[in-house]
Amino acid sequence: MNKRKSLIWVFATLCTVFIQAQDKKAWTLEDCVNYALENNISIKQTELDTEIADQDLITAKGDFLPNLSANASQNWNFGSFIGQDGNRVSIDSRGNSFGVNTGVTLFNGFRKTSVYQQAKLGIESSQLQLDILKDNISVNVVNSYLNILLNKENLKVAEEQILISEKQVQQLSDLVDAGVRPRADLYEVQAQLASDRERLTNVQNSLDLALLGLTQLLQISNEGFDVEDIELSLPEVLVEHKSSNDIFNYAIQNRPEIKKAELDIETSELSVDIAKSAYYPTLSFGAGLGTSYQHFQGQKDLRAVVDQSTNPPTISLVDNGFMQQLEDNLGYNFGFRLDIPIFNRFQTKANVSRAEINKKRIELSLDQAKQDLRSTIEQAYADAKAAFKQFESSQVSLDAQKESFKNAQESYNLGVMNSFEFEQVRNRLVNAEANLINAKYNFVFTTKVLDFYLGKPITE
Repeated sequence: MNKRKSLIWVFATLCTVFIQAQDKKAWTLEDCVNYALENNISIKQTELDTEIADQDLITAKGDFLPNLSANASQNWNFGSFIGQDGNRVSIDSRGNSFGVNTGVTLFNGFRKTSVYQQAKLGIESSQLQLDILKDNISVNVVNSYLNILLNKENLKVAEEQILISEKQVQQLSDLVDAGVRPRADLYEVQAQLASDRERLTNVQNSLDLALLGLTQLLQISNEGFDVEDIELSLPEVLVEHKSSNDIFNYAIQNRPEIKKAELDIETSELSVDIAKSAYYPTLSFGAGLGTSYQHFQGQKDLRAVVDQSTNPPTISLVDNGFMQQLEDNLGYNFGFRLDIPIFNRFQTKANVSRAEINKKRIELSLDQAKQDLRSTIEQAYADAKAAFKQFESSQVSLDAQKESFKNAQESYNLGVMNSFEFEQVRNRLVNAEANLINAKYNFVFTTKVLDFYLGKPITE
């Protein structure tokens, strides 16, 4: 029995370790984007908005149908009142009434048609709003992911510099012990090592903050979270398009922001039609049926029947129960109603003017959206060009600084160059490496933005 329990414990432990290993697997860029799109709370809320839009369409469709309602009542009468036969009676009674009514609007200035069209546009608009939100979140995730990769590369550079400084400290310690170099040089190199370790701490903190920022964007815990390193190649989007106009012309036809702004104009035009519908008369049709039952307290349900065939006529009492009264009192009605607006204190006129003003405002919003789109694309294109030029110049500068550092290291080892001069050369190399890394990631992100406006997958 104990052996069986031990096997179960070992199996459970292995499962736990396996699950934890699965949880600690590095996230790819596609994993991050897909997770954000599937689990982001704002996206889920917007998806609910699309469901509400669906219900608005159902409501708009239902307005074309006639309504149907039923009613029933129980009442008690005390003292004098008018009975069902039209005579005044002075006796306590109780009674019931039942009815069914229906009605439909035949014409109301095409208001229902406009509301129905608005509801259909509302579904499209809510879906476009969801697309806009998903796009924005995807871009933010990509930006955060690239920021992590940027800090990882900076961390590698900082770690390499520490290895170089530690090697220099060891070499210089041997030279100082041999009496070849003064101890002051050793102090300077040790100070540089401390400075390099401080830089490493700062870079590590930046990496931790970048990881935290992405986990907060994904709305998950940052414990054990890491991303997969990817080899970035410089995109060729600038080669494909010689100007930002190509990108803008594509985006103006396909971006959901523009499509939604255009739908908003159509919706505002329908709002004007809805406001104007109040100028028209309304024609409606209604029908109903009703019946009732009445019982005098302390008496049987009887009614008098006069037989005219006898002379003189004879009167007899017959049963007048619940079902009999319902049948005898059953009545029907139907009719048309026409409401003609004549004067409503300028309310309709004000509503129409308000709707027309709102339409003009939304038309300006479309113009503004197009201007913002053009400005964003032109800025991103200019940033991409500048980043690419910066990358090229940084690459040339890094190559030159590497050669300079190699010569300086030889001179320093031979004692021709002092530690201060050597550190100046090394700092220039560190700065050149950092500039190249920043230029590379800046160029990659700006081209990802251009891919985004071209409708290309930004996770590739």
